[in-house]
Amino acid sequence: MRDSPEFQALRRRFRRFVLPLSGLFLVWYATYVLLADYAPGFMGTRLGDSNITVGLLFGLGQFVSTFAITTLYVRWANKNFDPAAEELRERVEGRAGGGAR
Repeated sequence: MRDSPEFQALRRRFRRFVLPLSGLFLVWYATYVLLADYAPGFMGTRLGDSNITVGLLFGLGQFVSTFAITTLYVRWANKNFDPAAEELRERVEGRAGGGAR
């Protein structure tokens, strides 16, 4: 099963979506951590007369980006990945055991 062209294509499709998105998030997170450590003056810059700082916005941005990436992945998987994976699973189970689970 693992060596089948269909499974390999499914793995490539998954990796083409997940790896760049994961890399982008890791760069974003590393930037936040490095700025917090090496640019505390910048991260401590207050916005206007408020108590809101650049660092606080970057920190909140981490949460926002995590939810956005999760939402993007779920939508992509539901539309592009899961149907193909389900079809492949049904074909393999149909061949191997008549659909028994």
